[in-house]
Amino acid sequence: MRQHSIPETMKAAVMKEPGHILIEEQKVPVPKADEVLIQVMAVGVCGSDVHYFEHGRIGRFVVEKPIILGHECAGIVAAVGSSVTRLKLGDRVAIEPGVTCGRCSACKEGRYNLCPDVQFLATPPVDGAFVQYMTIREDMVFPIPDHLSFEEAALNEPFSVGIHAARRSKLAPGTTLAIMGMGPVGLMAVAAAKSFGVERIIVTDLEEVRLDAARRLGATHTINVRNEDALPIIRELTNGQGVDTAWETAGNPKALQTALYSLRRGGKLAIVGLPAQDEIALNVPFIADNEVDIYGIFRYANTYSAGIEFLSSGQHDVMTLITDRYSLEDTQKAMERALHNKSGSLKVMVYPNGMQ
Repeated sequence: MRQHSIPETMKAAVMKEPGHILIEEQKVPVPKADEVLIQVMAVGVCGSDVHYFEHGRIGRFVVEKPIILGHECAGIVAAVGSSVTRLKLGDRVAIEPGVTCGRCSACKEGRYNLCPDVQFLATPPVDGAFVQYMTIREDMVFPIPDHLSFEEAALNEPFSVGIHAARRSKLAPGTTLAIMGMGPVGLMAVAAAKSFGVERIIVTDLEEVRLDAARRLGATHTINVRNEDALPIIRELTNGQGVDTAWETAGNPKALQTALYSLRRGGKLAIVGLPAQDEIALNVPFIADNEVDIYGIFRYANTYSAGIEFLSSGQHDVMTLITDRYSLEDTQKAMERALHNKSGSLKVMVYPNGMQ
């Protein structure tokens, strides 16, 4: 194993139970032959992290023992296993957080996001990235150019969701798109849509700060649904026809229904956000009569290289999304901030090895 000088122990932010995170000393992990050790430099707080922090579960994934959260991450290669060939010490990298089996039918078809044996960071029982060092298999690690910050590289994770949604819903240049919900995933979806050359990006949200951020990232029209009904505005903006494609990213039942009704005949609906309930009423005659194509979006696959290329182009000012910065020791405060300041915070970032 090749490595730089590495301490024997490290700090880790461990969620002992929902709502309660403590800083612990743990042994620095040793990479296996096909793994690398990453010195973690930046970790974004995701909506799923907040959900586990608040509720202790998301669907069938339940926190049953202490867990380390965080999966939007980037860092520096600090050690490499004996069979690693793609990476070297000191490489600056983005980390794709889902290690798949590579053998099942989903993996072999290239849809490895559907792998039933995926080990996804910060998804129970797998520990995540709120640590100073972590190991991960070499093929899930992607070098980044020197001018791309660790924060931007960490944001490649939610950005990848938008890329995957764009590919699944066959997003094309010159088309119209409505995105319902401007949380971090929705905002990065705006950036992804811009990368795919969408002519008109119409977005909705309840918070003006998020709509302002959407405009900075390329949204052409914003609608505050706290004050306005989105559907007549979308119809007016599209000469009465509706948009070519709509994405629902908030997991909100009403937003999903609005996304459906915003479509033109023959339009496409992508369901990105996960609602709290399993079943939501949708107008089946409307779907059939208008031949609406519906796409489920689960994470992403084969997006990380493209995401790094898009983010490195300078086209997207995603650093403006980072509103709050915390040290690893203050992870508890970071989670509380993300949970309770939805009207002011866009993206909360944690720095396990100090702020750069």
